[in-house]
Amino acid sequence: MWHLAQVREDARLGADCTIGRGAYIGPGVEVGDACKVQNYALVYEPARLADGVFIGPGAVLTNDEFPRAANPDGTAKSAEDWDAVAVTIEQGASVGARAVCIAPVTIGAWALVAAGAVVTTDVPPHALVVGVPARRIGWVGRAGRPLVSEGEDWVCPVSGERYRETSGRLHPAV
Repeated sequence: MWHLAQVREDARLGADCTIGRGAYIGPGVEVGDACKVQNYALVYEPARLADGVFIGPGAVLTNDEFPRAANPDGTAKSAEDWDAVAVTIEQGASVGARAVCIAPVTIGAWALVAAGAVVTTDVPPHALVVGVPARRIGWVGRAGRPLVSEGEDWVCPVSGERYRETSGRLHPAV
């Protein structure tokens, strides 16, 4: 854990995690084993990060679908005036620098959210998403590299792992 990082009450961090300078982990957030939350990333409750998740510098995981500082009558909002919603990030997925994930969304296992993307809908496992709003432009393998199309298969140039796309989802080729 680097200096100026803030980990709030009831947050749970798994083994071998790195929490960068100035990062914020909200109350009750769950972070799996071997995760990296880079400098100045903001992970608001009730986010859930599975094992091996990477959160890039300055990334934000939000928790309020309808943000307001005050109620219509002018009174300040309190914790009782809203329901926190979660960003869920599955095993091995990565969220790039300055990306924003607008809850409630799920980032699928091994997916890659590009730097600066704004995620407003669920991201399928292994998807490579970019832009505002984020849209899928390709697939990535567990090594994080874009997959290469070879006939019916998608192949990882690093590991050689092969996948097949079915109904907009990627599955290991058998």
